[in-house]
Amino acid sequence: MASLPKPLSQNPSIELRNHSHKSIAVQGNLLFLSPRTRLFGKVKVSCCSHQTEALVDSSIPKSDVPVLSCPEVIERLNTFRDNYTGKQQFLAMYSSIVGGITTDPAAMVIPVDDHMVHRGHGVFDTAAIMDGHLYELDQHLDRIIRSAAMAKINLPFDRESIRSILIKTVTVSQCRNGSLRYWLSVGPGDFQLSPSGCDCPALYAIVIQDQSPFNAEGVRVVTSSVPIKPQQFAIMKSVNYLPNALSKMEAEEYGAFAAIWLDNDGFIAEGPNMNVAFVTREKELLMPRFDKILSGCTARRVLALAEGLVREGKLSKISVQDVTVEEGKGADEMMLIGSGILVRPILQWDDQVIGDGKEGPITQELLKLIVEDMKSGPPTVRLPVPY
Repeated sequence: MASLPKPLSQNPSIELRNHSHKSIAVQGNLLFLSPRTRLFGKVKVSCCSHQTEALVDSSIPKSDVPVLSCPEVIERLNTFRDNYTGKQQFLAMYSSIVGGITTDPAAMVIPVDDHMVHRGHGVFDTAAIMDGHLYELDQHLDRIIRSAAMAKINLPFDRESIRSILIKTVTVSQCRNGSLRYWLSVGPGDFQLSPSGCDCPALYAIVIQDQSPFNAEGVRVVTSSVPIKPQQFAIMKSVNYLPNALSKMEAEEYGAFAAIWLDNDGFIAEGPNMNVAFVTREKELLMPRFDKILSGCTARRVLALAEGLVREGKLSKISVQDVTVEEGKGADEMMLIGSGILVRPILQWDDQVIGDGKEGPITQELLKLIVEDMKSGPPTVRLPVPY
């Protein structure tokens, strides 16, 4: 057999033009759970206001696009994974479609006809793995089940079976510090809009080990110009994170860490994938209400742990209420709270320096409390993984 053509990533770009001969470059994505997973190289596609399909340059020989057998696809997937240089390692994945767990990253795929892929009809959640324990697994599991109900996704198994599968996936991964991310989908079936042709809802789970060092340094944020999700969709954790991604990208374009959303009434809402909180000059811990935003499990746990600071006299009280931009920017301390960042100090919002422009003492106390809770908290939040 003749040698296979080189992957597109090693070949010249394919260029697709519009009638005005303008072109832009995009990345072709294979349908992996990781957004970093790309099999093909750059492809140029056209932008045209009056057509939806790109025009292929007829000068490109059709033979340049190989037709691959299943073994050849697997070989290329393995080659791609061997060359992967990202900071995240994918240690194990469960798929209800195949009915088992794999530790081969090249096999960590989902069907292209899954409605979660082409219609966004899926929900997800994440639980941290700390020192061989799953942190707040039950709290996150309850939330994804609520999200699934709001998204009209039937469960493929009962709650306890899902829980057992998730724990087993972490056990197989042998990961002691990382994260467990999992999805519920209406499942594969067709490319229609309605999921009526999807006979089997799906569960996917993956264990991720991030090699990036933890960073608790203060950051800068900006106000997001990307519209916030409507309440119905903001309170469920669906896979539709395009507004979140655009908000994060907007912040990075301004050299900031994150962008802060305001709700339709102008009150402070949340960050792209984290909650926000403030400490006033009167030492009151303020957090926006959860009725229009995602109910953060880590944020709720921080609120519970902060009660200890009230008893110690370090905080005067804790309030979950509408917070104005004026109140937020005038606070002594501001922080982001989420399972990925835990508690991250904010030193500046737009042009306004927060407090004295340094990491605040209450923010640092709350970070210390949540880390201690992850390492030695009660059984209600720490589940030992049976390796």
